[in-house]
Amino acid sequence: MWWVWLAAWPVTAVFVLSNAATPLYVLWQRDIGFSKGTLTVVFAFYIVGLIGSLLVSGVVSDRVGRKPVLLPALGLALVACLVFATATGVAALIVARLLTGIAVGAVVSAGMAAVTDVAGADRKRTAALLASCAMVFGAGLGPFLAGVLSETLPAPTVTVFAVEAALLAGAVVAVLRMPIRRPDPSPAGAWVRVPSVPRGNGRQLMLGIAVFAPGITATSFMLSLGPSLLSGLLGTTSRIVAGTMAFAMFLAATGVQFAVQRLARPLVLTAGAVATATSMLVLIAAVHTASAPLLITSALLAGAGQGLGQLGGLSLLNAAVPPGRLAEANAALNVGGYVPAGLLPVTAGYLSDAVGLTTGATAFGSVLLGLAVAGGLVVLTDRRRAPVARRA
Repeated sequence: MWWVWLAAWPVTAVFVLSNAATPLYVLWQRDIGFSKGTLTVVFAFYIVGLIGSLLVSGVVSDRVGRKPVLLPALGLALVACLVFATATGVAALIVARLLTGIAVGAVVSAGMAAVTDVAGADRKRTAALLASCAMVFGAGLGPFLAGVLSETLPAPTVTVFAVEAALLAGAVVAVLRMPIRRPDPSPAGAWVRVPSVPRGNGRQLMLGIAVFAPGITATSFMLSLGPSLLSGLLGTTSRIVAGTMAFAMFLAATGVQFAVQRLARPLVLTAGAVATATSMLVLIAAVHTASAPLLITSALLAGAGQGLGQLGGLSLLNAAVPPGRLAEANAALNVGGYVPAGLLPVTAGYLSDAVGLTTGATAFGSVLLGLAVAGGLVVLTDRRRAPVARRA
């Protein structure tokens, strides 16, 4: 069983990098000078790299194995650490975010599938839970570590990524020693393609995306513009405060998955949609009442929404998709989630530059509220049409 936990470590290590820059953007904005719109563009290049990686990594992993995908991905993550640590302009930040996105794309497809492979056929439910929690825990640990280290140690934008490089080096060792065999080859086809699921599994993918996409879009907004909102409401630029809010958000995403692991999948997905919708209602209230407690509550609910949608989607795919297509199926789920997670926060960022952060956040919250409600209705409609008895 301990190998299942160790197999999840590369997922955690790369996701630590994915959000480690979040509390540091205020430093780069001060030293380099760029707007909120530019900040969301830097953030979105991570999504560009991730989606580009997902077009390849899932298929390659299913055909040649998990390790040949994971090791280069960890190498790119180490390069991203170097670029972040030496960045002196927006272009460097964009390159670092792009490389990070490529690494994350490989990990959410090949890395999560590797956890399932190591766990074996009789532990698919446990594998889905550990893979999903490894992702969200790493995503929360990154900004927390960055906030604390950057406030307490010298050379903040260097020290943070030196520590992350050490975590990634440990992940390389874990992958090299991972007891995993090459999966059975998947059907022939293009090596670069929009990831998909086998015929007959489209329903599971649709249900997962319907809830996961709004959830991860909500957390993406909190990561990109949440620190600006928080600093405005609290009158502080403390990186520890910003990092702690992000950590709490993803801690909620981790904890809620353990809490609901025995519930039926449709119930988990429905709860995810409700959490995300409620998060957006609270966000709108927070920006109109200038309430920091409401903003933090919104972040916690956003984390819960992502965690529930992610667990529900992954467990549906783990239960239905054969191992030879599982990495590609994971990639398909993440493409469906990360496309809106890249587009909507960027739009909100530029809108905030034009009309103010309150109006931009309100518009974003209203749109995402509609998407979350629609996702919940999709799950409820499917549940009435074809009840699913299997559990997450």
